[in-house]
Parts: sequence; C-alpha cells; structure tokens
Amino acid sequence: MAKPKAAAHRAEQPVHHTRTPFIAIDVPSGRVIEQRDATRTWYPASITKLMTVYVALQAVRQGRLAMDTPLVVSARAASMKPSKMGFAPGSQITLDNALKMLMVKSANDMAVTIAEGVSGSVEAFADEMNEAASSLGMRESHFVNPNGLPDPNHVSSARDMAVLGRALLLRFPEHADLFNIGAMKLGEQVIPTHNGMLGRYPGADGMKTGYTCPAGFNLVASATREGRKVIVVVLGDPSARKRTARAANVFDHAFASGQFGDPAIDLPSQAGPPPDMRGEICVRRSKAAQLEAESEETGGTVQTTEGSAPQPSNGEIIAALPRPAYKPIEVFVGPAPDYTGPVAGPRPANTPIGVIAYAPPEKAAAVLPLRADPAALPMRRGKAAKHHAEAKSHPKHSVADNEKAAKAQKKPSAAAKGKAAKK
Repeated sequence: MAKPKAAAHRAEQPVHHTRTPFIAIDVPSGRVIEQRDATRTWYPASITKLMTVYVALQAVRQGRLAMDTPLVVSARAASMKPSKMGFAPGSQITLDNALKMLMVKSANDMAVTIAEGVSGSVEAFADEMNEAASSLGMRESHFVNPNGLPDPNHVSSARDMAVLGRALLLRFPEHADLFNIGAMKLGEQVIPTHNGMLGRYPGADGMKTGYTCPAGFNLVASATREGRKVIVVVLGDPSARKRTARAANVFDHAFASGQFGDPAIDLPSQAGPPPDMRGEICVRRSKAAQLEAESEETGGTVQTTEGSAPQPSNGEIIAALPRPAYKPIEVFVGPAPDYTGPVAGPRPANTPIGVIAYAPPEKAAAVLPLRADPAALPMRRGKAAKHHAEAKSHPKHSVADNEKAAKAQKKPSAAAKGKAAKK
C-alpha cells in the first residue's frame, strides 16, 4: 500500500521549469535594454546558422567565392537529419540559393553544403566559425558544426547570439533581406518561414529560429519601429508559439524603454554547463511530433474568460494570429544560367575553390562470390553427417602433404613433357 501512495505523491510534485535566458539590445549602440541570464551557456540549435551565414558572407567579401558560385551537395550533406532540402549527392546549388534555403527551411543539408563549399570541410568551417566568434567577443560560444545539431561541445548564449545578429546587420547590410524572407518557392513547392514574428509583430524583420530537444525553442529576432532597431534573443521556450509570444513581449518592453545599460559585449560570463531541456521539451512528444515541432504553430483563437482571470498579453495575442500570407521568392537547383566559373565542394584544407573537382561517392565494389569455409560442417543428417565430421577431424594427409599434392597437379609429368616436345 505504501508504494502506490509514494507514486501518487511523486505525481503531484510540480514539474521543474528551467529559468530561461533572454536579452534585448539596441542595434546601433550594442547596449543592453533588458536581459536575464543572458550569458548562461545554452545549446543554440539552428540559430547556429546565423554564424554559418556570417562566415559565408565574410568569405564572399574576401573574394574566395561569389554569391553565384555553385556548391556541390556531398554524400555527407545529403545524410543530414531533417529539416533538409533532400537533394541528391552531386547536385549543385548556388551560394545565394543555399543561404535562402538555410534561412527559410533551416535546411541542415544546406548548412553542410555551404560549409564544405566555403572551407572544404565541416571541420575547417567550424574553425572559421570559432575564429569569427572570438573576433566578435562571443565568449560563451564554441561551434563544431554549421547547423546546430546536438553536440555537447556546441554551445552559445543569448548575449553571444545578440552580438552575432547585430554584427550581421551592421557589417552586411546589403544582405539583410536574407533574414526577412516569409516564404520561398522551389518548383511548385512553397515553403514558409519558421519565424512566427514575421508578418505578425509590427516592424519584425528577421532573423532565425532554432529547435532541438536539448535546447528547447530558440529565437534571434530583429524589429524596427520609429527609427529604432532592436534585437531580441529568447532561449529554451517549450513551444514555437510560446517562443513567439515571449519574444513579442520582450520587444514591447524594449521599445517602451528609453534606458540603455552596459554594452552587451561587457556582460560578465556565467560559469557552468548548459542545461539539457529534453525532459521539459520532448518528454511528451512522439518522434513524429519532434520532427514537426520546429514548424511554427498556425495560431488560433486566444481563450479568454470573464471575471478576474488575467487577460492574454500582447505577445500571446500576436502568437495566436493566423499564419501570414507571403509572396514567395523563387529559388532553384543548379548553377545560374550561362555560369562558367569554378564549382565549390568538399576538398582538402587550404585548397582553393575549383582546383579539385567533386567526385560522387564511389560505386560499391563488385560483390565477390561467396566461397565455402573448409572447416564448416555441411547441413547433413544421420550417419552421413557423422562420417563427414570424422573425416574433418581425422584427415588422411597433413597440410604439407596436401601442398605437395597441389604442386604435383600443377607440374606436368615427364610423359606429358615428351609429347609436348614431339609436337
């Protein structure tokens, strides 16, 4: 009787909720408007792809490749987990199209395709990501891949991601439209953005969402209102809809505030490993639900009750709005028409683009016919099997005798030599 009571007591215990970080910064000055635990280490998930964009655009500015350079989809890229575009190994995608697919679809295969096209390998690209993070003052960040798929050594923080978002907007203003795409069209397929702020929150104009079970639902968002530009980062929310609602509320507070604090870059770091949100985020989600979880929920009516019950926040109302309708931008597979330049793909480190042509995975070697193991027992029954086993265990000739016999068979006899001489 004691055990059921103990189990019931455990079931009544409140579920622990991890305190989740957020930050709002003023883009022109880089100063903090509002924050909570902004330097706590966290798993970034797909907001990692903002750094992938940063390194790629930096490579373009350095003249290492161009936006119309075709990138080759490798077998490694094609093997990535969803979300992905699903192109076959050997396909070519221009850097421009790959970046758009990366931002809208959050395609993990495009992240690897970009990494291998820019740096030759995922590992070399990760080195460039970490060099860029260090140069920007992202002290909690360490990257091991270009897509944010879970890895215990792949970490960041809300502050670091706000610093990165600001750097993208200020250093590459000509590419700001990458972060404000509502939908893209590939052939007859229209793919909407995962960013629930776009088209819902007034002035929202970027940037990137992210989700994994260990990370929860993350968002780096930007918005412009009355000449002010603000970046908000929220990490670890339990759903896409709550992520949108919290970000909208933080934006409201930030735009209503006229007070700025210290530069975000000067916030002191917090020690400790990132929390694993799996128990809070995915414990009640099936595998299929986890795969679909990154898609922004389509909203619906906000439930309100009369009386003293609290009314929904502005963020909750915004998150419940129907999915906006966008005019999709066109993307395509293959090089641009009449392109004749080099093609970028996997290659050894420090090898220039176009020097080594991409070769698709080698075909499987021809299957050799199976040969029977001499020590194996045949599938025989009764006396025959017993006789065969005894013959195996008591051979009439030694191994040396067998070798002599084999040589003798190969060596022609004297009679045979004589006949050959007569001929």
